[in-house]
Amino acid sequence: MEFFERPTGGERAVLVHLDVHNERQDEDLEEFCLLASSAGVDAVGLVQGSRQRPDAKFFAGSGKVQEIKTLVQDRGAEVVLFDHALSPAQERNLERELQCRVLDRTGLILDIFAQRARTFEGKLQVELAQLSHLASRLVRGWTHLERQKGGIGLRGPGETQLETDRRLLKIRISNLTERLDKVRQVRAQGRAARQKAAVPTISLVGYTNAGKSTLFNRLTQADVYEADQLFATLDPTLRRVDLDSFGPVVLADTVGFIRHLPHKLVDAFRATLEETVEADLLLHVVDCASGERDRQIAAVTGVLSEVGASAPMLLVYNKLDRLEGREPRIDRDDLGVPQAVWLSARDGIGLDLLTQAIAERLGPQRFDDWIRLEAAQARLRAQFFALGAVVAEESDEEGGSRLHLRLPQTEFEQLLRREGVTLSSLAPAATDTE
Repeated sequence: MEFFERPTGGERAVLVHLDVHNERQDEDLEEFCLLASSAGVDAVGLVQGSRQRPDAKFFAGSGKVQEIKTLVQDRGAEVVLFDHALSPAQERNLERELQCRVLDRTGLILDIFAQRARTFEGKLQVELAQLSHLASRLVRGWTHLERQKGGIGLRGPGETQLETDRRLLKIRISNLTERLDKVRQVRAQGRAARQKAAVPTISLVGYTNAGKSTLFNRLTQADVYEADQLFATLDPTLRRVDLDSFGPVVLADTVGFIRHLPHKLVDAFRATLEETVEADLLLHVVDCASGERDRQIAAVTGVLSEVGASAPMLLVYNKLDRLEGREPRIDRDDLGVPQAVWLSARDGIGLDLLTQAIAERLGPQRFDDWIRLEAAQARLRAQFFALGAVVAEESDEEGGSRLHLRLPQTEFEQLLRREGVTLSSLAPAATDTE
């Protein structure tokens, strides 16, 4: 195997985008260019083409490879980016032929994630995904050490360099997985505490660059990083916020999804995505001005299905400011239940409609009303206070008390059953207080 010096930079790149007719390689060229830009590379050339099927050796045909090689040499490119998933052998053959680094779509996304990770947890997740991806590509650069040493004075430890590296990788991956399991346990404890306090969780999901972080900042008055680029947000952020006409909720801003999101990333970020799986309501933020809107919705739905998220969903058509003549509105189904909200998070238009729709969607899951308790029902009153479900309390002239409760409907009904109390016996006081 021939060796070449790999540059430490990698900023000057040639992009390769091919249409493969009998494969599901339906990547969008504009999105690929945005991915390259998000990675911080300077695209100095673009090679496009069409094939019936991928070439087993190079993915692209030999003629197209020569075209890429010429462009690399003429433009002084340091890396070639393929908008496709390459096998380890194809990647290795292309590097040998082009004499420069080659990254496929998965490697490019992993590189962006590595740049974006800021928290300890995020860095662990990215490293796990990178090592899982690297494990299948370790043969590169080590063919000169494939045979174990033998003979007097040359007997090695019984492993080739390749076997040693694979063993060390396996140990590191196992270590990262254990540490992320601990992160998952901590998150589970946090969710249990929120559920005990009857605070619902709302998770923002959506295609990358749909405006989730902008909406999150508008709703929570937070300062999460937002930018018009892919994967601007990587590390999950949770904030508690009081929504008008509903009460306290926890909002979770999550990483954006993308078509053909690498499974290694889905697995590595499973601890983070559990916030989505366990959410009480999903806000699916959609760029309503995108020409790829339907395909992006399908991509997000696919990832949610893969991680097992089945919570109720409310579509949020964001970036309404980019559509002429459209006003904020709520779309409802035949029963009047909100299904979608049209708004502009950037301009702050339609946010009141969103909070209204959230309250309506979460309302049936919660009891939020006044009840009246007799003085003899002090034990039931104490349990409501222990649950943190009492919003306000008033005493009446008969020695009883009126309580404004806010807690999950199921928990409220279970408590009444345990105490042998019916809601109808408490309901008359509901009309005493507005």
